[in-house]
Amino acid sequence: MKYLILGGGPTGLTIGCKLKKAGIDDFLILEKESEAGGLCRSEDVDGSPFDIGGGHFLDVRKQDVNTFLYQFMPREEWDEYSRDSRIFIHDIYINSPIEANIWQMKTEDQVEYLKSIAIAGCNLDVPKPVKFTNWILWKLGKKVSEDYMLPYNRKMFGEDLDSLGTYWLEKLPDVSFEETLLSCLNKEPYGKQPAHAHFLYPKKYGYGEVWRRMAEYLGDNIKYNTAVETIDLDAKIVNNEYSADMIINTAPWDSFKEIKGLTEELTAEIGELKHTGVVTEYIAEKLDTPAHWIYYPDEELSYHRILVRHNFCPGSKGYWTETRKERYVHKEGETAFLNEYAYPLNTLKKPEIMSKLLSFTEEKNVFGVGRWGEWQHYNSDVVVEKAMAFADKIIG
Repeated sequence: MKYLILGGGPTGLTIGCKLKKAGIDDFLILEKESEAGGLCRSEDVDGSPFDIGGGHFLDVRKQDVNTFLYQFMPREEWDEYSRDSRIFIHDIYINSPIEANIWQMKTEDQVEYLKSIAIAGCNLDVPKPVKFTNWILWKLGKKVSEDYMLPYNRKMFGEDLDSLGTYWLEKLPDVSFEETLLSCLNKEPYGKQPAHAHFLYPKKYGYGEVWRRMAEYLGDNIKYNTAVETIDLDAKIVNNEYSADMIINTAPWDSFKEIKGLTEELTAEIGELKHTGVVTEYIAEKLDTPAHWIYYPDEELSYHRILVRHNFCPGSKGYWTETRKERYVHKEGETAFLNEYAYPLNTLKKPEIMSKLLSFTEEKNVFGVGRWGEWQHYNSDVVVEKAMAFADKIIG
């Protein structure tokens, strides 16, 4: 065939749909699961949809992405929400982000946070550190870091935070002492809005519905229950069975048993790529909160976030938790889903490894696209944007 796409998550589905919309039918998507959608799949649990990969929402700001997806699930089937995310800290719930909502804490706590932010390294022109933990302290101040950012990141990504780089944190704004002080004095948030400040979620379904419909549109262009085990880069053959002029990989590079034609050095470096797995678990209890999701930095609690699904999925019950695989303890009778590949980790050598890997494979007409193809922590709307751009490029 002309194009062989590895993985039927949002990236692979978008590329496939773009090809088909352009009148190109000479392609196949290989998907290891029995259905498409990847981390964005939904299941019916307790009579309502459950997003098995955790919280995924469609940001309203990427209009080109949304317009593309509306072809498969029209705008009238989505509800729009103003984000209400909270943090449970000091035994109270405050709004997120923490630096804009310190004013919701007790007065004595506000004073301690203000003192800490005032002497944060970034506010005193102290040189930027290299190690992750030192960088967080420099960027956010000791109090925000030790009470929230460091424990939360340990829960999500593991104990060895200094194995992570800081290159991916540049988008974090400096915590401004002036803005934090103003928010405490005027009792309202100041500063930049977080991502997904306004988001879309299906009215009647889980987030997986739009991807299910895209897969339905693709029909026989997807082959399910087909795990990719081997890739021959020179011959452009997968599993010794499927050959193509171009291979487009959206799956984790370290999930393949063998990549023939790769140098020994790159083979070893793929083994250095790290990721985390996440378990999502359904809890039937209805919470008395208007929040859509809540962050929990307390390391005594196994989970790091909960999604209050009855607040963004009409008619739903209960909530679900997200827990890093290593922290999860299953209890008999509970409904839970393991996502072995949840977050690609931004380790120190990752940019160098991925730059070398993608440059090498592209010379052989094998391309990595999306969260796992590029090993980047992209949200679903970002991977659709990336996939659309890639498809436009190859369609010409």
